[in-house]
Amino acid sequence: MTKSASAAAAPTPAYPSLFSDSGPLGQNLVEAYLAVRNETERRAAPLTPEDQLIQSMPDASPAKWHRAHTTWFFEQFLLGEHCRGYKPFHPDYAYLFNSYYVSAGPRHARHQRGHLTRPGADEITAYRRHVDAAVVQFFQTTGAENLAKLVPLVEVGLNHEQQHQELMWTDILHAFAQNPIPPAYDPAWRFPASKPSSDEWLALNEGIHTVGHPDDSFHFDNEKPAHRALVGPVNLGRNLVTNGEWLAFMADGGYRTATLWLMDGFATVTNEAWQAPGHWRQSDGEWQVMTLGGLRPVDPKAPVCHISYYEADAFARWSGKHLPTEMEWEVAARAGGLNDAFGIVWQWTRSAYSPYPGYRAVEGALGEYNGKFMVNQLVLRGSSLATPEGHSRITYRNFFYPHHRWQFTGLRLADYA
Repeated sequence: MTKSASAAAAPTPAYPSLFSDSGPLGQNLVEAYLAVRNETERRAAPLTPEDQLIQSMPDASPAKWHRAHTTWFFEQFLLGEHCRGYKPFHPDYAYLFNSYYVSAGPRHARHQRGHLTRPGADEITAYRRHVDAAVVQFFQTTGAENLAKLVPLVEVGLNHEQQHQELMWTDILHAFAQNPIPPAYDPAWRFPASKPSSDEWLALNEGIHTVGHPDDSFHFDNEKPAHRALVGPVNLGRNLVTNGEWLAFMADGGYRTATLWLMDGFATVTNEAWQAPGHWRQSDGEWQVMTLGGLRPVDPKAPVCHISYYEADAFARWSGKHLPTEMEWEVAARAGGLNDAFGIVWQWTRSAYSPYPGYRAVEGALGEYNGKFMVNQLVLRGSSLATPEGHSRITYRNFFYPHHRWQFTGLRLADYA
């Protein structure tokens, strides 16, 4: 499981550096590639073929689709475009396992991925092994000068697969949460321990700060360009909001008090009959939560999880506080002032997911990766317990629609008083 990391030092990569001087570039690429690919299979290992097929809602995808799509990414963009003579494993897989890359061709409808009983999980395993063997051979037989030009593409592919590793956990948890006899992905799983402090607030004085990714180390294009922003004065909560605090919000009628909510938020609460965070259920007057370890009692001391932006915003208003902007979060995290910034829950900010000043999407199909989603979504910062080690950094911009709450999402507060 992902370990919590302090904000003072962002988590270290889980795979070897692609620019290591310890050996040939081709071997470094092989080690990095296989480390990430093997983690995907490790996460899939506890799942039955039936588990790997289920799609419990349109926003989620079957586990075998995640395994196949990440494989198609390397087959399409690395082998297909740069490995002379490579032949695709199956002529239909590009249609079945493309996600949203319009320039890469037509694709199967997202909400119908759970209808694909075939190819089966074993066939996806064969697909992954075929592509892995071809990629490894390509790395081992291509000259270092040509490989160096492909390092940025390989890094995108590895980080893309790590994103889908996180989705594999969140999506199967959502599916298991629909089961009246709640199954456990891993009976030994435990929620990561938080490390709150008695010093509740971090004061940020008014100042101009550089935000965004500052150098050429790996980053997604939406983290650039680095630019100057006015931040403060503001106090940011050092600690994440807990289940105990959320229970107080619920007991005070938080889900029933329309004045606490954005209009769209209260309409969602009403239409969806929300009374508690996602995956919570009440039994004999006690609240329980569905986890990767199965159904567990809600721990009042643990950070609240599986909440939407609408809920986070309503809670902040009930508290007499606000949600931080992503700029405030980044400046505070860079100063090392936030407890549990990484490795437990993604934290909602009140910043719209929009381009930084001067943003330009990369050219080609990979330009569709982030830029075309920059509307109607909110930014989350940090990382969660489902985020693979090495995938987190202070400038990372996650983004979801305001009603989404199947991810491991929580919040910390901001105070402008």
